[in-house]
Amino acid sequence: MTTAAQDVITVKLERTFDQMDANKDGYLDWSDYQKLGERYIEGYNLSRDDRRARALQTFCQIYWLELLRHAGVDSDRLTKDQFVTANRLAVIDSSRLNVTEGGGHAIFDVIDVDGDNEISKDEFARLMRDIWRDTSPVPMELFARIDSDGDGAISRHEFIRVVREHFLSSDPDAPGSIFFGHI
Repeated sequence: MTTAAQDVITVKLERTFDQMDANKDGYLDWSDYQKLGERYIEGYNLSRDDRRARALQTFCQIYWLELLRHAGVDSDRLTKDQFVTANRLAVIDSSRLNVTEGGGHAIFDVIDVDGDNEISKDEFARLMRDIWRDTSPVPMELFARIDSDGDGAISRHEFIRVVREHFLSSDPDAPGSIFFGHI
């Protein structure tokens, strides 16, 4: 049986929800987005004044507000279904925030520790180990898939492509579709 395109995207967004629900209460709220920013800031030992930390925190705040706007809820928290719906709408409505570009660039700048405008294998391994807490061998297989030109590094363009795939691709085998595990 073939999975409908929207089902693949829903599965990816549900996995994102599960990763972000820090206290596992079945809801996302602003504190979950703050904790996400904190994971990066602490994992990369960034000063709160560092431009990369400020850009990431700003993105998280604007993204959260856009999700609330698109969910059309009166509360300050989202269920998994509300999160999925809000993300689908926020990604296609770039009138206030381009989720795939803004978030992708802010995260890339944090991961690219040496500032050479590419993510090395060591930088990627650090992301997966210290931020996403994945110590399996799968992340390095994912690195090779993201590095589409095979030059041994993930360029900014390759990284942004994967972020777009995560939110928009219905291909279950696309690198962006397996970022939180193969579908």
